[in-house]
Amino acid sequence: MAAGHTHRLYRPGDTAVHRLPPQCKLTSMIAFIVIVVATDPRRFPAFGLYALLLATVAAAARIPPAFLARRMVVEVPFVIFAVALPFLSQGERLTVLGLQLSADGLLAAWNILAKATLGVIASILLAATTEPRALLLGVQRMRLPALLTQIATFMLRYVDVIVDEMRRMRIARESRAFVAKDIRHLPVVARSAGALFIRSYERGERVHLAMLSRGYTGTMPIIHDVPGSAAQWALAATLPMTAIAVLLGGLL
Repeated sequence: MAAGHTHRLYRPGDTAVHRLPPQCKLTSMIAFIVIVVATDPRRFPAFGLYALLLATVAAAARIPPAFLARRMVVEVPFVIFAVALPFLSQGERLTVLGLQLSADGLLAAWNILAKATLGVIASILLAATTEPRALLLGVQRMRLPALLTQIATFMLRYVDVIVDEMRRMRIARESRAFVAKDIRHLPVVARSAGALFIRSYERGERVHLAMLSRGYTGTMPIIHDVPGSAAQWALAATLPMTAIAVLLGGLL
């Protein structure tokens, strides 16, 4: 895992959050999300405090709100599903702004929106403060199976190559006056997808042979590794420990 790979989700910086080892940030994020998921959806103030914790992390990492907002578009499907729940769920009905809504559906919608939003923001903050290559090093230090780590590594390194191949194929189709407009054009698009799969497979074979010729034995060398000091682990633990205090504060 040698060469770096800058992703549009990553925002370069030199803050304390950026400097934390990736395994520390990964562990902190996973623990925080587990705590959020374990929180009773009827504890509304707790979710406000969780959001305040993430806002503090964003401020410490100097991640502007606009940066987060643009990347939260990925949550739109969950929002649509949550908005539909009060109308589709059964049970006691409430009148809200002249609409008959399910009380259980409203609670379920709030549960999905609140927890999904906090999870998405936490993930965006992790990606914004950690280079993709460093994330892979972090999951490797967390003892994720080596095969899965290598698959993720190659996906990260070659996804842009595949996307560029798709772009060239699209340009080639359009240069021949083809533009997909309706279902009748699906066979052409399907053949293009098949051709892309074959090209990707052949590229993978060539890459594998090139690696074998350079001494690849089934494991990737780690060029730069940061084990993480006790102080760094303690700093990373601040987020989940504070979240635990919020959770336990409402249970006692």
